[in-house]
Amino acid sequence: MTSAQSDPVKQQVATHWGRRAAHFDEDFGHSIRTAAERTAWDRIFDLVLAGRRGALDVLDAGCGTGFLSLELASRGHRVTGVDFAPAMLAEARRKAAQHGAEIRFEEADAEQLPFASGSFDLVVSRHVLWTLPHPEMAIDEWIRVLRPGGRLAVIDGQFDPNFSVHQNENARTSNEYAAIGDQLPFLGGRPREEIEVLLHAHGLVNVGSDPVRDLVEAQAERMVEEGRERQTRRRYVAWGEITG
Repeated sequence: MTSAQSDPVKQQVATHWGRRAAHFDEDFGHSIRTAAERTAWDRIFDLVLAGRRGALDVLDAGCGTGFLSLELASRGHRVTGVDFAPAMLAEARRKAAQHGAEIRFEEADAEQLPFASGSFDLVVSRHVLWTLPHPEMAIDEWIRVLRPGGRLAVIDGQFDPNFSVHQNENARTSNEYAAIGDQLPFLGGRPREEIEVLLHAHGLVNVGSDPVRDLVEAQAERMVEEGRERQTRRRYVAWGEITG
Protein backbone atom coordinates (compact mmCIF):
# COMPACT_ATOMS: atom_id res chain seq x y z
CA MET A 1 0.00 0.00 0.00
CA THR A 2 1.35 3.43 -0.94
CA SER A 3 1.22 6.36 1.48
CA ALA A 4 -1.42 7.93 -0.76
CA GLN A 5 -3.69 4.90 -0.37
CA SER A 6 -3.62 5.21 3.43
CA ASP A 7 -4.13 8.99 3.58
CA PRO A 8 -7.82 10.07 3.43
CA VAL A 9 -6.99 13.47 1.91
CA LYS A 10 -4.90 11.89 -0.84
CA GLN A 11 -7.59 9.27 -1.38
CA GLN A 12 -10.02 12.09 -2.15
CA VAL A 13 -7.55 13.62 -4.59
CA ALA A 14 -6.91 10.28 -6.29
CA THR A 15 -10.65 9.60 -6.50
CA HIS A 16 -11.25 12.91 -8.25
CA TRP A 17 -8.54 12.47 -10.88
CA GLY A 18 -9.34 8.81 -11.34
CA ARG A 19 -12.95 9.70 -12.10
CA ARG A 20 -11.86 12.22 -14.73
CA ALA A 21 -9.03 10.24 -16.32
CA ALA A 22 -10.88 8.88 -19.37
CA HIS A 23 -11.89 12.37 -20.55
CA PHE A 24 -9.16 14.48 -18.96
CA ASP A 25 -7.38 15.29 -22.23
CA GLU A 26 -10.61 16.59 -23.76
CA ASP A 27 -10.70 19.53 -21.35
CA PHE A 28 -9.26 22.85 -22.41
CA GLY A 29 -5.57 23.39 -21.71
CA HIS A 30 -4.65 19.71 -21.39
CA SER A 31 -3.48 19.38 -24.97
CA ILE A 32 -1.62 21.12 -27.79
CA ARG A 33 -3.97 21.86 -30.68
CA THR A 34 -2.62 24.95 -32.45
CA ALA A 35 0.68 25.93 -34.05
CA ALA A 36 1.04 28.80 -31.57
CA GLU A 37 0.61 26.45 -28.62
CA ARG A 38 3.22 24.11 -30.10
CA THR A 39 5.72 26.95 -30.54
CA ALA A 40 5.12 28.13 -26.99
CA TRP A 41 5.50 24.66 -25.49
CA ASP A 42 8.70 24.02 -27.45
CA ARG A 43 10.16 27.18 -25.93
CA ILE A 44 9.03 26.09 -22.45
CA PHE A 45 10.76 22.75 -22.86
CA ASP A 46 13.91 24.59 -23.94
CA LEU A 47 13.71 26.51 -20.64
CA VAL A 48 13.12 23.31 -18.69
CA LEU A 49 16.06 21.50 -20.27
CA ALA A 50 18.35 24.57 -20.17
CA GLY A 51 20.63 23.37 -22.95
CA ARG A 52 21.32 19.96 -21.41
CA ARG A 53 22.47 17.55 -24.10
CA GLY A 54 22.09 13.81 -24.43
CA ALA A 55 19.49 11.52 -22.91
CA LEU A 56 18.54 12.54 -19.38
CA ASP A 57 16.90 10.47 -16.66
CA VAL A 58 13.70 12.42 -16.04
CA LEU A 59 11.02 12.11 -13.37
CA ASP A 60 7.55 13.46 -14.16
CA ALA A 61 6.09 13.91 -10.67
CA GLY A 62 2.30 13.72 -10.74
CA CYS A 63 2.30 12.76 -14.40
CA GLY A 64 -1.47 12.44 -14.85
CA THR A 65 -2.21 11.20 -18.36
CA GLY A 66 1.40 11.72 -19.41
CA PHE A 67 1.55 15.12 -21.13
CA LEU A 68 5.06 16.03 -19.95
CA SER A 69 6.27 12.42 -20.07
CA LEU A 70 5.36 12.02 -23.73
CA GLU A 71 6.87 15.38 -24.69
CA LEU A 72 10.16 14.62 -22.96
CA ALA A 73 10.32 11.05 -24.28
CA SER A 74 9.82 12.39 -27.80
CA ARG A 75 12.96 14.47 -27.23
CA GLY A 76 14.99 11.34 -26.51
CA HIS A 77 14.97 11.30 -22.71
CA ARG A 78 14.46 8.32 -20.38
CA VAL A 79 11.26 9.19 -18.55
CA THR A 80 9.62 7.83 -15.43
CA GLY A 81 6.15 9.12 -14.61
CA VAL A 82 4.51 8.70 -11.19
CA ASP A 83 0.97 9.38 -10.07
CA PHE A 84 -1.27 8.04 -7.32
CA ALA A 85 -4.41 7.80 -9.49
CA PRO A 86 -4.33 4.36 -11.19
CA ALA A 87 -6.83 5.43 -13.87
CA MET A 88 -4.60 8.34 -14.86
CA LEU A 89 -1.65 5.97 -15.17
CA ALA A 90 -3.69 3.55 -17.28
CA GLU A 91 -4.48 6.38 -19.71
CA ALA A 92 -0.84 7.48 -19.75
CA ARG A 93 0.29 3.92 -20.55
CA ARG A 94 -2.29 3.67 -23.32
CA LYS A 95 -1.05 6.89 -24.91
CA ALA A 96 2.59 5.86 -24.60
CA ALA A 97 1.85 2.55 -26.32
CA GLN A 98 -0.08 4.37 -29.03
CA HIS A 99 2.94 6.61 -29.69
CA GLY A 100 5.51 3.82 -29.35
CA ALA A 101 7.12 5.65 -26.42
CA GLU A 102 9.12 3.69 -23.85
CA ILE A 103 8.10 5.39 -20.62
CA ARG A 104 8.01 3.80 -17.19
CA PHE A 105 4.83 4.69 -15.32
CA GLU A 106 4.50 3.79 -11.63
CA GLU A 107 1.85 4.30 -8.98
CA ALA A 108 3.52 6.40 -6.31
CA ASP A 109 3.06 9.37 -4.00
CA ALA A 110 4.79 12.56 -5.19
CA GLU A 111 5.44 13.46 -1.54
CA GLN A 112 7.14 10.13 -0.75
CA LEU A 113 8.92 8.79 -3.79
CA PRO A 114 10.07 5.15 -4.05
CA PHE A 115 13.42 6.07 -5.62
CA ALA A 116 16.94 6.27 -4.26
CA SER A 117 18.53 9.66 -3.75
CA GLY A 118 20.32 10.93 -6.84
CA SER A 119 18.30 8.89 -9.34
CA PHE A 120 17.41 11.62 -11.86
CA ASP A 121 18.94 14.46 -13.84
CA LEU A 122 15.67 16.36 -14.13
CA VAL A 123 12.42 16.41 -12.15
CA VAL A 124 9.40 18.15 -13.66
CA SER A 125 5.87 18.74 -12.44
CA ARG A 126 2.86 20.38 -14.04
CA HIS A 127 -0.05 21.75 -11.98
CA VAL A 128 0.73 19.37 -9.12
CA LEU A 129 1.74 21.45 -6.08
CA TRP A 130 -1.76 22.83 -5.51
CA THR A 131 -3.18 19.28 -5.27
CA LEU A 132 -0.89 18.23 -2.42
CA PRO A 133 -1.46 18.42 1.34
CA HIS A 134 2.30 18.86 1.92
CA PRO A 135 3.72 20.71 -1.11
CA GLU A 136 6.98 21.64 0.57
CA MET A 137 7.54 18.00 1.50
CA ALA A 138 7.09 17.19 -2.17
CA ILE A 139 9.69 19.77 -3.17
CA ASP A 140 12.15 18.23 -0.72
CA GLU A 141 11.48 14.79 -2.21
CA TRP A 142 11.92 16.05 -5.75
CA ILE A 143 15.23 17.62 -4.76
CA ARG A 144 16.31 14.46 -2.92
CA VAL A 145 16.08 12.29 -6.02
CA LEU A 146 18.12 14.73 -8.14
CA ARG A 147 21.77 14.13 -8.92
CA PRO A 148 24.40 16.82 -8.30
CA GLY A 149 23.87 19.45 -10.98
CA GLY A 150 20.33 18.19 -11.53
CA ARG A 151 17.41 20.48 -12.20
CA LEU A 152 13.87 20.88 -10.88
CA ALA A 153 11.27 22.59 -13.07
CA VAL A 154 7.77 23.45 -11.84
CA ILE A 155 5.11 24.38 -14.39
CA ASP A 156 2.19 25.94 -12.59
CA GLY A 157 -0.06 28.95 -12.24
CA GLN A 158 -2.17 31.06 -9.92
CA PHE A 159 -5.89 30.51 -9.86
CA ASP A 160 -8.07 33.47 -10.78
CA PRO A 161 -11.57 33.07 -9.24
CA ASN A 162 -13.02 35.28 -12.00
CA PHE A 163 -11.76 32.98 -14.78
CA SER A 164 -14.59 31.09 -16.47
CA VAL A 165 -13.43 27.52 -16.79
CA HIS A 166 -14.36 25.98 -20.16
CA GLN A 167 -14.00 22.32 -19.34
CA ASN A 168 -16.09 19.42 -18.21
CA GLU A 169 -15.32 20.05 -14.56
CA ASN A 170 -13.35 22.47 -12.39
CA ALA A 171 -11.37 20.43 -9.88
CA ARG A 172 -11.31 23.15 -7.26
CA THR A 173 -15.12 23.30 -7.13
CA SER A 174 -15.67 19.53 -7.26
CA ASN A 175 -17.25 17.58 -4.43
CA GLU A 176 -13.96 15.85 -3.65
CA TYR A 177 -12.00 19.08 -3.34
CA ALA A 178 -14.79 20.82 -1.44
CA ALA A 179 -14.29 18.20 1.27
CA ILE A 180 -10.53 18.68 1.60
CA GLY A 181 -9.74 22.17 0.27
CA ASP A 182 -8.86 23.52 3.70
CA GLN A 183 -6.13 20.87 3.96
CA LEU A 184 -4.40 21.86 0.69
CA PRO A 185 -2.25 24.93 1.42
CA PHE A 186 -1.53 25.73 -2.24
CA LEU A 187 -5.10 25.15 -3.44
CA GLY A 188 -5.40 28.52 -5.20
CA GLY A 189 -1.94 28.31 -6.73
CA ARG A 190 0.94 30.61 -5.86
CA PRO A 191 2.62 33.52 -7.69
CA ARG A 192 5.78 32.56 -9.56
CA GLU A 193 7.84 34.94 -7.39
CA GLU A 194 6.74 32.99 -4.32
CA ILE A 195 7.75 29.70 -5.95
CA GLU A 196 11.18 31.17 -6.72
CA VAL A 197 11.59 32.11 -3.05
CA LEU A 198 10.48 28.62 -2.07
CA LEU A 199 13.02 26.95 -4.35
CA HIS A 200 15.77 29.17 -2.92
CA ALA A 201 14.65 28.32 0.62
CA HIS A 202 14.91 24.60 -0.14
CA GLY A 203 18.52 24.96 -1.20
CA LEU A 204 18.39 25.27 -4.97
CA VAL A 205 20.70 27.58 -6.90
CA ASN A 206 20.42 29.31 -10.29
CA VAL A 207 16.73 29.81 -9.52
CA GLY A 208 14.64 31.59 -12.14
CA SER A 209 11.23 31.70 -13.76
CA ASP A 210 9.36 32.74 -16.87
CA PRO A 211 5.72 33.93 -17.11
CA VAL A 212 5.17 31.96 -20.37
CA ARG A 213 3.23 34.84 -21.91
CA ASP A 214 3.46 33.16 -25.32
CA LEU A 215 1.53 30.14 -24.02
CA VAL A 216 -0.99 32.36 -22.25
CA GLU A 217 -1.57 34.29 -25.49
CA ALA A 218 -1.73 31.13 -27.61
CA GLN A 219 -4.37 29.64 -25.34
CA ALA A 220 -6.36 32.89 -25.37
CA GLU A 221 -6.27 32.85 -29.18
CA ARG A 222 -7.46 29.26 -29.17
CA MET A 223 -10.42 30.23 -27.02
CA VAL A 224 -11.49 32.73 -29.64
CA GLU A 225 -10.94 30.23 -32.46
CA GLU A 226 -13.18 27.76 -30.65
CA GLY A 227 -15.93 30.36 -30.22
CA ARG A 228 -15.28 31.07 -26.55
CA GLU A 229 -14.70 34.28 -24.64
CA ARG A 230 -11.08 35.42 -24.75
CA GLN A 231 -9.46 35.12 -21.32
CA THR A 232 -5.95 34.85 -19.97
CA ARG A 233 -4.57 32.81 -17.10
CA ARG A 234 -1.54 33.43 -14.91
CA ARG A 235 0.94 30.68 -15.71
CA TYR A 236 4.68 30.21 -15.33
CA VAL A 237 7.60 27.84 -15.24
CA ALA A 238 10.06 28.11 -12.36
CA TRP A 239 13.32 26.23 -11.94
CA GLY A 240 16.38 25.68 -9.80
CA GLU A 241 19.39 23.40 -9.65
CA ILE A 242 21.30 21.24 -7.22
CA THR A 243 24.89 22.37 -6.71
CA GLY A 244 27.25 20.22 -8.72
